[in-house]
Amino acid sequence: MADIGITREDALELLKSRLKNEALVKHCLATEAIMRDLAEKKGGDPDVWGIAGLLHDLDYNETKETPERHSLITEEILKEKGVADEIIDAIKSHNAEQLGISRTSDFHFAITCAENITGLIVATALVMPDKKIASVKSKSVVKRMKDKHFARAVDRDGIKLCEKIDIPLLVFVEISLSAMGGISDDLGL
Repeated sequence: MADIGITREDALELLKSRLKNEALVKHCLATEAIMRDLAEKKGGDPDVWGIAGLLHDLDYNETKETPERHSLITEEILKEKGVADEIIDAIKSHNAEQLGISRTSDFHFAITCAENITGLIVATALVMPDKKIASVKSKSVVKRMKDKHFARAVDRDGIKLCEKIDIPLLVFVEISLSAMGGISDDLGL
């Protein structure tokens, strides 16, 4: 394992100290789970990719009104802690459009599509009779993705970036459902 500058325990503690919104913490946990699975599929380090997923919204409270600053406070915090630059760069890339930067690696595209799909999967689970991820089928998520009125805040173009890393949409949904299903108790779904 590479020296990434922060343990998963410390990263989770840092996240919970800065984000008091339980739904946002769950979103970060879901993104972490998806990123770990994507790392294995794309030859990345699951710890590196997972930490990036976990911490990608660390500065959300401070930047929710100024999206052009989102991830820049996180960058400062993580640099001070000695977190690996590749993690910081990936976190910044999930906000590439607002920051005026380009995504340049599978890692960058993965974090963007991973963090965007969590909301669509949660919304789909919540319309199931039992409100469980285990009841959600990948084809149902893809179908709901086409309905612009369902989970309106979800960036569908961000999800479709999975194709930039050679993972077809349906396969990406299956990977994401499996990853989130693996932590369904933590997500309350």
